[in-house]
Parts: sequence; C-alpha cells; structure tokens
Amino acid sequence: MKQKVLLLAICLLAILSLQAQTNERYIEVTGTSEIEIVPDKIHYLIEIREYFEEEFDGKSKPEEYRTKVPLSEIEQGLREALAKAGIPQNAIRTQEIGDYWRQQGQDFLVSKKFDITLTDFNQINEILKRIDTKGIHTMRIGELENKDMLAYHQKGKIEALKAAQRKATYLVEALGKKLGDVIRIVEEGNSNAFPFAQSNVLSSDAASFDNFRTIKKNYSMLVRFEIID
Repeated sequence: MKQKVLLLAICLLAILSLQAQTNERYIEVTGTSEIEIVPDKIHYLIEIREYFEEEFDGKSKPEEYRTKVPLSEIEQGLREALAKAGIPQNAIRTQEIGDYWRQQGQDFLVSKKFDITLTDFNQINEILKRIDTKGIHTMRIGELENKDMLAYHQKGKIEALKAAQRKATYLVEALGKKLGDVIRIVEEGNSNAFPFAQSNVLSSDAASFDNFRTIKKNYSMLVRFEIID
C-alpha cells in the first residue's frame, strides 16, 4: 500500500513539474563579445637549413652543387645576429633537428628549428635587419601569450552576459513585458577569432605581421530569462 502511495506521489510531482515547465514564460538569447589582447610574449620560430654555396652564384645547376655550408656555421651566424638584435641567449630554445631530402642522389640537408621568445614585435624588425637569409628556410610567428589571459577570459564572458541581458531586455520591452530573473546560463564554445593563423605566416617583412599583433578572443553565452508582466 505504501509503495502505491509513493508511486502516486512521484507521478503527481512529475505532472506538476511538467505543467510548470509548460506554463513557464521565458526568452532565450545569445550574447557575444570580442576581446583584443596585446601579447607580452611572442614566440618567433626560425628554421635554418644547410645549403650549397653554388645555389646563390646565379649560374650553377643543381647537379653542380658541391660546397655545402654546414648547419653549425649557419647556427653560429644566426646566434650572432640575434645577439646584435638584443636577444639574450636564454630566450632562444631549440625545438627540433632533422634531415631534409633534397633530390635523388643528392646529400641530406640538415635543418634545425628555434623558438625565440620576444616581448615586442619591433624585435622582429631588428632580427630581420641582421640575419643572413641564405641559411634561413622559414620564419614565422608562433603562439602569442599574455600573463593576464585568465582575467581577459573573465572579462570577455562577463561582457557576453551583459550583451545577452541588453538584447533580451529590448526584445521583451518591445512586447510590453519586463525581464525577470535568470533561469539558465550556458557557456557556448569560445574560441579565437582565428585559430592561430599567426602560426602560418611566412615572411621576411615585419610589416606583414601587422594583422597578427594582437590576440583576438570571441565569447558566447546562451542565457534564458524569465518574462514578467
């Protein structure tokens, strides 16, 4: 008997809950925001690679290449150029080293990658003024960082919530109603304005980095508000 009473009570509660959800009046909107962050740490990636002196004499054919410039000589030149640009040695980190197959029947060309931590984009200009590009295979901007990133994330989410509230308010007021309490908040997938497109920048001209001097983050919040008379 007790089990039947308990089952009846549970069914009654479920019906009342369903009715409450059906009669609930609400508006659900999405608020968005964008935060632009100036990085205080820039990872500048440089890959060096062995080459043949004959490549740059303007007359030799690939099969005539004989004088290979060793990786150690190229690295020494790069480090000297970085020192002249004001980059400390502790800001230079070796990423990886590997072989590059040039052509069938030709020697392997050894390459090496460097991750250089900068604090200012102007340092890129100083580097470009001094390096010998013959041994440089690629130069690109890697990850951009900021020590206050968490605070920026919080600010972006708050601004997205406020945007949702403003949107819901004018929509409800247009119908002669008022905005009530918050019923639900859902944080939607937040991401970069671009998925680190900086990592794909290849250039020898620092001016081309202008579009990548800041970190842009987008935030989106789905919010449900009660509608009241």
